[in-house]
Amino acid sequence: MDLIQNVDDSGESISPILPEEVKNYLIDIDGTVGEDIPNEEPHRMATAEAYPDAIETISRWFHDGHQICFFTARTEEHREVTEKWLSDKGFRYHSLLMGKPRGGNYHWIDNHVVRATRYSSKFTELVKRNAEIEVFDDV
Repeated sequence: MDLIQNVDDSGESISPILPEEVKNYLIDIDGTVGEDIPNEEPHRMATAEAYPDAIETISRWFHDGHQICFFTARTEEHREVTEKWLSDKGFRYHSLLMGKPRGGNYHWIDNHVVRATRYSSKFTELVKRNAEIEVFDDV
């Protein structure tokens, strides 16, 4: 990944950034790209169905040069089954973060721009509905 070196107003180095045209997708797994499997039922993780539209869309984003990171509430003990499931289903990605807080109602605080998209029923290309929000296109 090619990061652009970044400096603040005084010329001090700060965290590097991606090129403007590259997005850094953080994507949930359960209930977003496949069946919603709770951590308490790990025996179902290996056989969960994936959403075909999610595989297609994420593959396109990957091939377009965007960064794909799966960010899941599954725990480290579920890493092996999760990596195998992602591979078996054909998901291409750069990284996998385990241990996302459970329960939803997220409030993300960051020094970088963060855009949130709530998955509701169809995984498609993101489209801007207004200057602040990107949503999945329901067409």
